[in-house]
Amino acid sequence: MKATAAMILRTFVVISVFVAPTLAQAPSSQQEQPEFIKQGQQLMREGKLDAALALYRQTLQTSPDSLEANTAAGSVLDLMGQGEEARQYFGKAIQVADTPEHKAMAQRAMAMSYAFEGDCKKIIQHEQAVFNYYGSVKEFFRQGETADEAARVCIDSGDLDTAYHWYQVGHDTGLKEPDIKPARVDLWNFRWEHAQARIAARRGSQAEAQKHVAAAKAILDKGTNPEQQPFFPYLEGYVAFYAGDYKTALQDLLKANQNDAFVQCMIGQTYEKLGDEQKASEYYRKASTAIAHNPAAAYAVPLAKKKLSSLTS
Repeated sequence: MKATAAMILRTFVVISVFVAPTLAQAPSSQQEQPEFIKQGQQLMREGKLDAALALYRQTLQTSPDSLEANTAAGSVLDLMGQGEEARQYFGKAIQVADTPEHKAMAQRAMAMSYAFEGDCKKIIQHEQAVFNYYGSVKEFFRQGETADEAARVCIDSGDLDTAYHWYQVGHDTGLKEPDIKPARVDLWNFRWEHAQARIAARRGSQAEAQKHVAAAKAILDKGTNPEQQPFFPYLEGYVAFYAGDYKTALQDLLKANQNDAFVQCMIGQTYEKLGDEQKASEYYRKASTAIAHNPAAAYAVPLAKKKLSSLTS
């Protein structure tokens, strides 16, 4: 059941590239990555998805049971909008995974594949398997993050009730961590307020949304989780966007992480609402080139490509 420490780390490195956890990432080291993965990532950064896919398929000809190659090939196919074919590779990865931990990571990749198509039901089905794995080894922090990740992709797909449920599960599960530190409690409370604000905004309940924005800021102002600071202007911009206050939304979103594909896509949406199609296209173009296999890219890449097509036609 146990893999060597190097094998576990190498698999986390590969999958963290494509399936980043919600806010925290597993340890990684570029040196631990197989050479073909490093080459494929470089090709993807250059926008050569076809070449990266060909490289991964070439590897699979000689190593058909490679967890890394199957996961990588599926991830590229999702970015190319070929989800059905992508899931054949993820299914193979689940099948060949040699430990429960590796199988959970492959299940997570499968969940992200459905995220690219906004299929909340299927996302939950596969994230549930990951959630159960972390519960079995009593890693409550990762279990909570898995629930939050499932909720994130469901809110992006428009299933607000399911998103609310899983965000609450994530919050409550994360707090089960033994000997949890006050800063970690603040982190889970911040995430929960952040989530409730976004869901309320999507439901058109602006007063409720602002109440949770204020609560999130109060937690952040305690200074116990400074790394969460970039998520606050994103929250303010998100709430303003769904309130129809696009000028404020733009001001706030431009203060958020400009390398985040989701933020880029929302800025594009905001410019479009403001009637600036040139700037909208600029940000959609940025978002469309994301190469991660995570919730941000799952939302941004398909939408940005669709928007670019309609704006340039």
